[in-house]
Amino acid sequence: MTTSTKPIFLTLLLTASLAGCGGGDKPAAGAGPGAAMPPPEVDVITVVPGRATLTQDLPGQLQAYRTAQVRARVEGVVEKRLFQEGSDVQAGASLFQIDARTYRAADASAKADLVIARQNVERYKPLLEIRAVSQQEFDLAVAKAKQAESVSIAAVQDLENASVPAAISGRIGRAMVTEGAFVRKGDATLLATIEQLDPIYVNFTQSGADLLRLRQAVKAGKLKRAESAKVELLLEDGSVYPQSGKIFFTDMAVDPGTGSVSLRAEFPNPKRELLPGMFVRIRFPEALAENVIRLPQRAVQASPQGQFVMVVGAESKATPMPVKTGDMAGEDFIIAEGLKGGEQVIVNGLQKARPGTVVKPVPLDTPNPAVSAPPAAKSADKK
Repeated sequence: MTTSTKPIFLTLLLTASLAGCGGGDKPAAGAGPGAAMPPPEVDVITVVPGRATLTQDLPGQLQAYRTAQVRARVEGVVEKRLFQEGSDVQAGASLFQIDARTYRAADASAKADLVIARQNVERYKPLLEIRAVSQQEFDLAVAKAKQAESVSIAAVQDLENASVPAAISGRIGRAMVTEGAFVRKGDATLLATIEQLDPIYVNFTQSGADLLRLRQAVKAGKLKRAESAKVELLLEDGSVYPQSGKIFFTDMAVDPGTGSVSLRAEFPNPKRELLPGMFVRIRFPEALAENVIRLPQRAVQASPQGQFVMVVGAESKATPMPVKTGDMAGEDFIIAEGLKGGEQVIVNGLQKARPGTVVKPVPLDTPNPAVSAPPAAKSADKK
């Protein structure tokens, strides 16, 4: 190879090398192993102090509004059951039919004796006027007529009680006796139970110490009385019952054994979804607090050092901030210490927001009046 051909060869070799490496094309944006990943998006809220209704969740148990035990008032053999177990019955409806042949005969005999006793009184009246009978004989005839009337009334009642009626309207449970069973009057045999389920009661208790603390806070002006007396019911699966209730009863004394006050709430139950004996939780308003910060529970995390939240700090970096929670406002925590307002708190996407990680805050749609969504951060978009 001559000296004059060496520059040409080197030029071709360099061109081929650049073509093989793609040096003649511009790399696509974000492509290649060295390209930077975009910051992860997280849902944030900007906390601001505001008004909140302090609530408390307490365990309770459902109880029927009214309960009536259906019992036998006469003796005899049960001939028929006239209702379907687990169905709704109306007050006065016949539930059981007891063999009434004996009571029909007794009723007929009592009515006949009453007729004779009254006839005797009518016969004695003119005889008494002419002194054909003594006053004592007439009074005895009148007494027998009254006695016969009482016996007749009792016979009519026994005949009516042979058809056992429902004392109240409600849902009837299973029958405690079957056809052919002999029921007694003296023992007042239990035949079935009726429970009125709409409305329905919830019995629960509140700590006497908590009640005293709230009253003192209201008296000192730190809190205000709750504006609403409505209460919510939380089912065993954590869902909220769609209809609100009201406090129906508050005991006037603290139970010395438990140190608590007994309360009762009343809830509508038109679909009979709530059943006596179910365990629920009652959420009721205790007081109204001003200038407080509230956060969803999922935004507050716990560590061995205590509670903390992740906030979007300088340069859009996730930064842990220690907090302390206080009372509850529905499903939200009231932040007692750690936040002053204006902080962008991460609510969703916490698994992507490790301390020091650059994140892209996205406003969270929330109906919470005590928090607001911030404008989208521009610093993350520029990176």
